[in-house]
Amino acid sequence: MKISSLFAAAVLALSGAAFAQTSAADHAAHHPAGASAPASTPPMADGEVRKIDKEQGKVTLKHGPIASLDMPGMTMVFKVADPRMLDTLKQGDKVKFAADKVDGAITLTAIEVAK
Repeated sequence: MKISSLFAAAVLALSGAAFAQTSAADHAAHHPAGASAPASTPPMADGEVRKIDKEQGKVTLKHGPIASLDMPGMTMVFKVADPRMLDTLKQGDKVKFAADKVDGAITLTAIEVAK
């Protein structure tokens, strides 16, 4: 009985290793060439610049829903991850932006003037 238990354990261990091994071709079949990895940045939301405060590193946006934060549209002040993001903006610009919680504060992580 002891030998059969050891044999069964060995078979199970070896079969698990066999299933864990995959070839590069198997991996490539699931990720065809040219397919991109999922984006690490949240999807962009639409907004309009209402006020820019370069000294504080903040911008006030009237924005639509922000899906990544489950937030409805409203007007609010955002911190910016990098104050240089404000250099290309002016009041009234229509923008696309990404926001995320950074250190507990909702922060703009990307912003661009909409085309």
